[in-house]
Amino acid sequence: MLKPKKAVLFFIFLIIFLFTVNYSHAQFGHPIKWSSDGNAYYRIHSGSIVMITLPEGKETVMAPSDKLIPQGSSSALTIQSFSFSTDNQKILIYTNSKKVWRYNTRGDYWVYNVGNSSMVQLGKTLPSASLMFAKFSPDANKVAYVSEHNLYVEDLTTNQIKQLTFDGTRKLINGTFDWVYEEEFDCRDGFRWSPDSKKIAYWQIDAKNTRDYLMLNTTDSVYSHIVPVEYPVAGEPPSPFKIGVIDINNAQTKWMDISTDAVWQSYLPRMEWADNNEELIVQHLNRKQNQSDLLLCNIADRSSKIIYSEKDSAWIDILPEWDDDYKMGGWDWLDNGKEFLWASEKDGWRHLYRISRDGKKETLITSGNFDVLKINCIDEKTGYIYFMASPDNATQSYLYRTRLNGKGKPELISPSNQKGTHTYIISSNGKYASHGFSNYYTQRSREWISLPDHKGLNGTDDVNAAIAKADKSKSNTSFFKIKTEDGIEMDGWIAKPKNFDSTKKYPILFHVYTEPAQQSVVDEYGISYNNLYAGDMAADGYLYVSVDNRGTPAPKGRQWRKSISHQIGRINIHDQAMAAKEILKWRFVDTSRVAVSGWSGGGSATLNLMFQYPEIYKTGIAIAAVGYQLTYDNIYQERYMGQPQESRDDFVKGSPITYAKNLRGNLLYIHGTGDDNVHFNNAEMLLNELIKYNKQFQFMEYPNRTHNINEGPGTSEHLATLYTRYLREHCPPGAK
Repeated sequence: MLKPKKAVLFFIFLIIFLFTVNYSHAQFGHPIKWSSDGNAYYRIHSGSIVMITLPEGKETVMAPSDKLIPQGSSSALTIQSFSFSTDNQKILIYTNSKKVWRYNTRGDYWVYNVGNSSMVQLGKTLPSASLMFAKFSPDANKVAYVSEHNLYVEDLTTNQIKQLTFDGTRKLINGTFDWVYEEEFDCRDGFRWSPDSKKIAYWQIDAKNTRDYLMLNTTDSVYSHIVPVEYPVAGEPPSPFKIGVIDINNAQTKWMDISTDAVWQSYLPRMEWADNNEELIVQHLNRKQNQSDLLLCNIADRSSKIIYSEKDSAWIDILPEWDDDYKMGGWDWLDNGKEFLWASEKDGWRHLYRISRDGKKETLITSGNFDVLKINCIDEKTGYIYFMASPDNATQSYLYRTRLNGKGKPELISPSNQKGTHTYIISSNGKYASHGFSNYYTQRSREWISLPDHKGLNGTDDVNAAIAKADKSKSNTSFFKIKTEDGIEMDGWIAKPKNFDSTKKYPILFHVYTEPAQQSVVDEYGISYNNLYAGDMAADGYLYVSVDNRGTPAPKGRQWRKSISHQIGRINIHDQAMAAKEILKWRFVDTSRVAVSGWSGGGSATLNLMFQYPEIYKTGIAIAAVGYQLTYDNIYQERYMGQPQESRDDFVKGSPITYAKNLRGNLLYIHGTGDDNVHFNNAEMLLNELIKYNKQFQFMEYPNRTHNINEGPGTSEHLATLYTRYLREHCPPGAK
């Protein structure tokens, strides 16, 4: 989800996203796409698709830009992403993309033939820019895609388009998902080719009984018009799902027999072919998301059987929620399909296991008091798995490897002198990687390395060179740990003013997020940069601070992360306030000038801190906040808070609206009227409550802007100007 996500760091995390996410499908771009043997990678260069062979770095043009000019056009296609067929003779090119809620997941697709340099557009009889998730069949003879909620397959020899489903509508969705599955489970691509290219397995989501939230567009025409979003709020049942397997030849679908609760419903966030043509493997979650069942579905008789189950007293995180590589699908089979890789927190830490195909045998691969942060590469040939972890510092990230048989100890691969946050994009054969690094005082750098020796290719050593150039003493940012009166120790960072004088007192701004979707305290370059501030906070004389409370997804074990169960709006807010209480004891902090700001979940935290602890926080700037938890979607809110039918009091006690009457300080509240994620009714409900108690505040609505509030000319500049002026006026900068 854009979960409620903190936008102060949005652009920083966007940069990380571009360097770390490795989607395998054409519609999601990535700077690096590996060749099938792992000895080369592909990228876009000057409008052409080129192959770079490692380790020497030799470049070969696979699709020159002058061959990518459609007939009747004077310019080449703008390549937004691409993928190769299994025989490497065809390239699927994605272009002319359009946004579907968060991401540009619909557009046009072309197939380029490497052998004869010919190019053909797919789906020519379908509406422009309507194709989604196109991908080659494993035999490279066909391409399947979704258009306007139906599945199609196109023969690359005859160019004939065959429609496979005919019942698709906005409310009956084939091959993709409704809003909430997309937002909260990262489910977008909703179909999978069988290994033999004869069948396609797909989701069907039935949203006909899911109520619409009606957004009102009042800016694009003289008369307003309604924009409906199928949006199940907390307490509403999920849209029912089906898993179908359709035969390409006769377009007949077999629906798998997967049981669900007829009243409460359930979720099915993952589905793949089970390393053969006869079975599917799916992950099934109950409505409370605290029980996960893995099922094998038999295609022939449509039956399903549970092979592996897990329960948690709080909730169960699915793999795409913490490892971006799985957001467009994927399942890790081992030993020719006899086993698969699985992750669990059942021993108190997130660890990896080998599970036998029948679920009766499991082998712990990683062990120890640390969390696996990401799976980077499974190299069965050498018997190793590479993964990210940080056992000693929850703000950092390092590459480790261990034996796949579970008999080895984790081995640190990242150089021990490079303290900070590492990223790796590793080749399928485990020989090469694109390595990125930064910390709070070292700018981002990237280099090509060999593995497992972690040596720069062709004698390069770019990361160490960047570290050597960095001057820690020139950074105004530092990290600290703070222990509250409750005995809770939290990580934090502080950016101090330029020419800092510890004998003087400075205003302080707390940046908050606080919810399970994101850490805000990570050791990366630029982490303390506030892109909403129109100016230089350090030069103006502000202390800028962030602290990660319990419930944030730091690698500190299950108990740390899941202590927030049923407690959003309370335990996170209490931890933040108690940390602030200790920080305000520092002699250089001016306790009369204390501000807090955040976006989305951070906006909710800002409101709660202003209302629940008005004696601490004097000024608040809340953007796109959830004011009332019962307005937010069921998957996110019920995962962490339970179901309102059973725990409504938790929702109420965690909502800012409950405490609005306590406002004492200066509050600026900002929301976009076109926010499909945190709906505008949150703002209006909160405003009514503040008005009811004669609480004075400043409110800014951005007409028809989404959760990002970045659409339209001048919007970002206007928002930054508003934010900065309000902060300077009510929490004046400078030492005293």
